[in-house]
Amino acid sequence: MNRRRFIISSSGSLLAASLAAYSKSNASRIRIGQIGTKHAHASGKVKAILDQPETYELVGVVESDPIERANRSQSGVYEGVNWVTEEELFHIPGLQAVAIETLVKDLVPTALRCIRAGLHIHLDKPGGVSLPEFRKLLNEAEKRERVVQMGYMLRYNPAFQFMYQAVRDGWLGEIMEIDCMMGKMASPSVREELGRFSGGGMFELGGHVIDSIVYMLGRPISVTPFTKATQPDGIPDNQLAVLDYGKATATVRINHRDPHGGPRRRFQIAGDKGAIEIQQLESGDVTLYLDEARKGFKKGVQKMKLGKEGRYDGEFRDLAKVIRGEKAFNWSYQHDLDTHEALLLASGMSTA
Repeated sequence: MNRRRFIISSSGSLLAASLAAYSKSNASRIRIGQIGTKHAHASGKVKAILDQPETYELVGVVESDPIERANRSQSGVYEGVNWVTEEELFHIPGLQAVAIETLVKDLVPTALRCIRAGLHIHLDKPGGVSLPEFRKLLNEAEKRERVVQMGYMLRYNPAFQFMYQAVRDGWLGEIMEIDCMMGKMASPSVREELGRFSGGGMFELGGHVIDSIVYMLGRPISVTPFTKATQPDGIPDNQLAVLDYGKATATVRINHRDPHGGPRRRFQIAGDKGAIEIQQLESGDVTLYLDEARKGFKKGVQKMKLGKEGRYDGEFRDLAKVIRGEKAFNWSYQHDLDTHEALLLASGMSTA
């Protein structure tokens, strides 16, 4: 198994060193803004920020569409926020970070402007349709020693954290297979959004699980997509991708015609010494299979309930620690590039 994703890279060390300057102000709140409210996760991200008032101060939200801004400002977590332009946000004293929650087509260009303004970013998924443009963003961030935290929410889920540690410690032995699935019944409005990109449903959801696969196994040797469009609109809505790792294979199934897709979402990993099953994907419910006892866990099969918290809370808790120089960021620029390349290939999209 390729364990390079579990070793702090030299660039990660440099980033940690550069952020150490913030350690003197650990007790102060991080000034953060949000650009865009049209991403599907936008309101959840601003709620996660507001739910950590001891850590973050939300200083402004940018939404250039006046109708969208008016609708958002009257309800939910956006009620009472400070609405500003992007230029005004960039000139707020002490601004350190921005959560980018625009439409997918605007994510990477917006992120690049933020990086060039000297800001750390939380960038929602996916990282755009162009691998070269995403690479340019990451190169710019690395040069400026700015954090790019991709919005792959499963990273901080307790079940996934447990799985990462088990793989890191060799509990499962040599990994042979990963099988995962994310599905849902797409509404007409969701289908309309999926139709904006040739990658369809895989491009929307596949990154969440591909991120974890690449984190544990590294960059795949090859990625083979299988795409079905089941409806007259021609939108890819029943998709499978196979990631080849030589001795191991990983399969990713994304189905937007599944009325029970939510509760059936799963992630399974198996090696020659053990296996882990996570189902439902965000539930914190884990089944662990071991060929011998490991650190308090018995040989055989055991089920665990590791619990869950707010979907995005862990993302922003970790981001604060990295910005303050309390830890190195666990996901390297190269990891994010490899993940996005694999996602585009799994979606049948170009990487040129």
